[in-house]
Amino acid sequence: MTTAGVLTTSLLCAPPPAGARAVPDLAPRATGTAVTENGTGNGTVGGDLLAGRGIIAPSGVKAPPKTEASSYVIADAETGQVLAAKDPHGHYLPASTLKTLTAVTLIPKLDKNRKVKPSEEACNVEGSAVGIVPEPIYKVDDLMRALLMVSGNDAAIALAEANGGLKKTLADMNKEARRLQAYDTVAKTPNGLDAPGQRSSAYDLALIARAGLALPDFREYVSTKVAKFPAPKDYLKKDKKKKRRDDSEASESPRPTYYEMANHNRLLGRYKGMLGVKNGWTSKALGSFVGAARRDGHTVIVAIMHHPGGFWEEVSKLLDWGFAARGKATPVGRLVPPVPDPKPSSSPLAVRPASPTPGAAPAAAGARGEDPAAKRSGATTPLLIGGGALVVLAAGAYGLRRRRGTPGEAAD
Repeated sequence: MTTAGVLTTSLLCAPPPAGARAVPDLAPRATGTAVTENGTGNGTVGGDLLAGRGIIAPSGVKAPPKTEASSYVIADAETGQVLAAKDPHGHYLPASTLKTLTAVTLIPKLDKNRKVKPSEEACNVEGSAVGIVPEPIYKVDDLMRALLMVSGNDAAIALAEANGGLKKTLADMNKEARRLQAYDTVAKTPNGLDAPGQRSSAYDLALIARAGLALPDFREYVSTKVAKFPAPKDYLKKDKKKKRRDDSEASESPRPTYYEMANHNRLLGRYKGMLGVKNGWTSKALGSFVGAARRDGHTVIVAIMHHPGGFWEEVSKLLDWGFAARGKATPVGRLVPPVPDPKPSSSPLAVRPASPTPGAAPAAAGARGEDPAAKRSGATTPLLIGGGALVVLAAGAYGLRRRRGTPGEAAD
């Protein structure tokens, strides 16, 4: 398998880097079949070369920097060109990077000004949390910020409840993954907490991030460094300042109605042009991250998975390489576009209500179910004939809390 100007290294089927835990046996390695018009000759989404498990890099330019991540993708967000990759379709646990799919799925569905009262179950979810309470003091907008800024597992459940429940939300998320052609992704939770059968890939995370960056609200959430979050009325009640003996009066401040939360993305404000997106970690998934930066009118996306330690410096170098290589390197693949929405079509069972006029319908037209009289007026109406009688059918109208150290928790 060769492509002009592209070199696939000999690291295919290479074991995980030294020091990394073994890649969990999540699911068969098959990557999902893409439709032929996407230019995927061997069924690999994004191109033949992306079937490789090792480093996939272009020739003629400096090699991508080393990383301990078991998988990564570097892509040009505007053109969709994949500039370099490593095991791009490998199946790994996504941890909290899965929250990007939750957001991309629910942002178009939920009114961001709608008030939400979380359930006790949502408030008590394990792992990283923003600390919600079962009171109707949160807007969808607040919960989305908590989801993407501080990786609130509790916020994810509350948003799922607002969308009609966990079962419906997971169905919506998996449907959205299929629409984006993220065939490696299976969502079993809305927050990324490890669950049997849940998985994603670096390629899919890049696809999902690209879709998210097309949504103004998503871009705003992931790029916000500090934001206010609603607090219950008794917040800091126990921390009131007490009157001292030498004070003439009590020193008390009005109880706040909010507290501040800071984005977990350490590259915001540190890496030039960083737009955001999302990091994740669980003891089984290890570190994962998908991020994007914009310089000189161009956006580069980097997604990594299954990293055994701190990855911020490595991600910075991967982004630097992407900006240097874009426009010069021969792409090794591409981020495919979403599946187009199906266009409405007329029902094949629609019939004309009038009886046929003697001598008006030739045999050929009747065999095709056409109404010659209607055809002369610019319309064709199919006929449904059964038992020697015309059956008239009506045509339907087309309407639409901080990490506790528990194994497997998403704590970013």
